[in-house]
Amino acid sequence: MLISVAIPAFNEEKLLGETLAAVEAAGAAFRARGWEMEVVVCDNNSTDRTAAIAEAAGARVVFEKENQISRSRNAAGNAARGDWIIFLDADSTPCEGLFAATADWMETEDTVGGGAVIRMEAMPWWAAIGLGVWNLISRVFRWPAGSYIFCRAEAFRELEGFSHKLYAAEEIEFDRRLKRLARQRRQRVRIIRRPPLLSSNRRMVMYSPLRLIGFMLRSTLTAGFNLRRRETCNWWYDGQR
Repeated sequence: MLISVAIPAFNEEKLLGETLAAVEAAGAAFRARGWEMEVVVCDNNSTDRTAAIAEAAGARVVFEKENQISRSRNAAGNAARGDWIIFLDADSTPCEGLFAATADWMETEDTVGGGAVIRMEAMPWWAAIGLGVWNLISRVFRWPAGSYIFCRAEAFRELEGFSHKLYAAEEIEFDRRLKRLARQRRQRVRIIRRPPLLSSNRRMVMYSPLRLIGFMLRSTLTAGFNLRRRETCNWWYDGQR
């Protein structure tokens, strides 16, 4: 079994090294089963040392010139050689226990993919409440957070990856199609509750709650149309790190 960890990265020189080190350590869970692991980083037209840091850590680097999360995920996923792909954000650090829990589901015939609940450290009170609500929604509706999605590689390719029409929330749209495929195959999408994925709190610290609420209101009032325009999803693309 070969597991591919696919990481989209745009100007991630501050945190990518820590993420790659965590992935290497957590990979012990796969090696204990006799599996192999590869890491593919998509440099999404970065202007910093993202690519150099990835190469120095032993990752295979691919390039995507158009700055869009879904295209970056797809570039890394399409370059992956594994039987399963784990899509991991460049500011998130998985532990060995999370990879072990993921491997347990990978060994079952009725699992097509899934995700994990998220943990962040040192968050403002309003962000902690928001994250708790998200984790509840994730568990109930089996919605994987974009920072950690695993799926069978052949399912990813059958679905043709993430939608290029979306500049945000592309993981939710992908999950909808993945669940449809799962029903056809009599399989399921799983959400790992323990241990959680540790993800960076940087956006919760850098941006105000008003900006988050405003984005959510626009998404609701426009029925998600704003997700198709980069300028209205600037939270992800303004380059602040």
